[in-house]
Amino acid sequence: MCCGNGGRMSEKQPKKKKTAGDVVLTVVLIAAICVFCYAGYNLFHIYTEYKKGTDEYNSITQMAVTERDPDGEAAGPEAGSELKAPMDIDFASLKSVNDDVVGWIYVEAVPDINYPIVHGKDNETYLHRTYEKNYNFAGTIFVDYENKGDFSDCNTIVYGHNMKNGSMFAQLKKFTQDEETYKKSKYFWIFTPEKNYRYEIISAYTTGVNSDTYTLFKGPGEEFEKYLEKIRGYSEIRTDAEGMNIKDKIITLSTCTGNEATRYVVQGKRVDTFKIILPQHTIKGLFIKFGDFVVVEQIAVLITHILDKQSYRQIIHDRLQECFQTQDSFSATT
Repeated sequence: MCCGNGGRMSEKQPKKKKTAGDVVLTVVLIAAICVFCYAGYNLFHIYTEYKKGTDEYNSITQMAVTERDPDGEAAGPEAGSELKAPMDIDFASLKSVNDDVVGWIYVEAVPDINYPIVHGKDNETYLHRTYEKNYNFAGTIFVDYENKGDFSDCNTIVYGHNMKNGSMFAQLKKFTQDEETYKKSKYFWIFTPEKNYRYEIISAYTTGVNSDTYTLFKGPGEEFEKYLEKIRGYSEIRTDAEGMNIKDKIITLSTCTGNEATRYVVQGKRVDTFKIILPQHTIKGLFIKFGDFVVVEQIAVLITHILDKQSYRQIIHDRLQECFQTQDSFSATT
């Protein structure tokens, strides 16, 4: 039978049946797409987590840290001038955010290690809680809960994560990866509300998670003396540290390695202690200069209660005495 246009009517082609191989290929393709989407989601989630942590700590640093001009001050005793801390820390502002703060760490050779330190009731709280107590992989740098929070123990352990984006304690491993890191500077700082401490690095190495590196001591003695000898021997880098004795105060900076059985540590001994002299601008409103007079406001009393630190109280007391003496001497001359 012919069609009106003279063509032959087309015959229907039978549908090709799907084979088992086609079904498998389709399933594999769908699974691959799902895996790709899931991996993409995870990467995005990890990126946003890292960014949140980094942004938070950058904000805290801007709030609390005042860096000193390196050109305006000597870098150390060898420069022929008095050694001074490289920065000032506003602990009043830090405490307004988190009352568990006990210090601030700064490592000279790897200046990105520049963070607040907290002391919690256990070693779990700050593993994945930021300084502002938000859940985040980065967590917070913290002192072992069995240590005192004032860094006065023979061995104070400070923990921090080895983050893949290089934050927290990730860059500590540079001390063994590149010998130039130690040559750049062998010191790190612990700032506290009462005093600033400078530590000289004595060892850096990978150790077991349950090794004697993490030994805590009730006080100095023969056991601690043997410990000092051991940790010097553990070091994977050559250091200049000399004259160690049982009076030394050790800080153990500890981070993970990617292997659950090991940890990486950098240890330092305290070599310098600096009392904090609060600059006048940090006690806002305490003194108002007016000609030859210094007017003391009642807000000074409120500040002592807010800070609640004996050292701050003493500083404020001394400043008040200076003010009264200034006023008395002025009155005597008039």
